[in-house]
Amino acid sequence: MQGVKRRIVYVSAYEVIGMIISSVGLAILAGDSVEHTGPLSVMITTIAVTWNFIYNILYEKWEARQSSNVRTVKRRVGHAIGFQLTLVLFLIPLIAWWMDISLIAAFWLDVAFIIIIPIYTFIFNWSFDKLFGLPISAQAKALQE
Repeated sequence: MQGVKRRIVYVSAYEVIGMIISSVGLAILAGDSVEHTGPLSVMITTIAVTWNFIYNILYEKWEARQSSNVRTVKRRVGHAIGFQLTLVLFLIPLIAWWMDISLIAAFWLDVAFIIIIPIYTFIFNWSFDKLFGLPISAQAKALQE
């Protein structure tokens, strides 16, 4: 599977599975029901996807003004940390309000997901590539190595 179809299947599967994991994870961590945490997971996903889109536009505008446009490891780490830290500013108040908990408790719930989501992303990406094959861009590089 390649191109736009691959991207649509990837994003759809990633987000749906991610919402299920988030709903169940929040329910377990907060001692609540999935019926209560499910809508929160949908809101979190919607905010994360929207903010990711906006954040990347802003980041690329900043990046274009830099003397070097090379995406070094340092720059990539800064990008990832910047995204997570700013996303937390949106999510902690939402989690606290929805779950009727303190901002500190909401922070700790969010920290759990900051740890879990990269692991999920790694496993999902690996599984997706095994199931659907590598995209053409990665196939050419894999053959050269």
